[in-house]
Amino acid sequence: MSPALRSPVSEHLAFTLALHDVVAADRRENACWSPYSVASALGLAALAAKGKTRDELTALLGEGNRALLDAGRPDDEAEFAVANTLWASDELEINPEFADALAGWPGAKARSAPFVENPDGARKLINADVAETTKDLIPELLAPGSVGQDTVAALVNALYLKTAWLGTFPEEATAPLPFTTPGGAVDVPTMRREAKFRYAARDGWQAVSLPARGGVEALVLLPDGDLGPLDQATFTALTGALDFRRLELFLPKSKLSTNVTLKDALAQLGVRSLFERDGDLTGLSADPRLFVDEVVHEAVLRIDEDGLEGAAATAVMMRLTSFEEYVEPLTVRVDRPHLVLVRHAGTGAVHFLAQVVDPS
Repeated sequence: MSPALRSPVSEHLAFTLALHDVVAADRRENACWSPYSVASALGLAALAAKGKTRDELTALLGEGNRALLDAGRPDDEAEFAVANTLWASDELEINPEFADALAGWPGAKARSAPFVENPDGARKLINADVAETTKDLIPELLAPGSVGQDTVAALVNALYLKTAWLGTFPEEATAPLPFTTPGGAVDVPTMRREAKFRYAARDGWQAVSLPARGGVEALVLLPDGDLGPLDQATFTALTGALDFRRLELFLPKSKLSTNVTLKDALAQLGVRSLFERDGDLTGLSADPRLFVDEVVHEAVLRIDEDGLEGAAATAVMMRLTSFEEYVEPLTVRVDRPHLVLVRHAGTGAVHFLAQVVDPS
């Protein structure tokens, strides 16, 4: 692979398109998720991991994941908030090296949660913090029952973005217009604006760039036929061909939301060790019983005449497991004469040998 293809931008794009193909495999259904949020939470998980577990995460995210996330924050013209939080039980000893690395992430926090003594209280605590960051667009990331007494930690990313178009759509121009769905045409509120936009058409796709404040843009990617996979080469060629052209753009207003679990999707993309009982999370804690039970993600996106508003949150949920399965105990009753041999375990030197016939 050439150095250009190993850039943080191309790595992040590859991650985005690959995970989207799994998360939104059914092209007949709405889907909405945040690659920024998922990459942030998995980036924290990579800090917590070592060995094969970390290698699998890095292979999916790319070596430049953290640099891309840092560079991808909007400027002050957009309203943007992000939190990266470690929630941990007081019983779990956290490696100081992980705490130091976490401190370098934007919106970094480390907080205690009563996972063992009050699992649902811990769940509500996490949900309340996510709701605060996302301005209540995501009030309940973790559903009832998702936190158990064996849950001991969670790595949670939450983000909020609100920004205005550099050129707004006139509200008086919005009108119901037909939109072709898999079930047939339906009328939806559709915005209209005539202006110069960056536009490209090639390889069966059209692209329109809608610039917004804060250095944000919304790329509308429209296939000539049915919606199908978009590979990285086509995307790169399409966006590389964007050039200003006067358009009459009709764009539907939309409100999308999705809540998904990502364990199976990530496993399909090669991240498996993270969820296995022998996965290595000793970067977070020396406790070898620690493993990731699930990755929960929720995203909300709203597009209207003024701009866009979105929120997302991702939680990497960690539990403790026992290495040994329960086995019915064998009963041994020392109720008759016997020997007791006391020895040095390392050398076998016998310190005492007793024959116990009557211990009374």
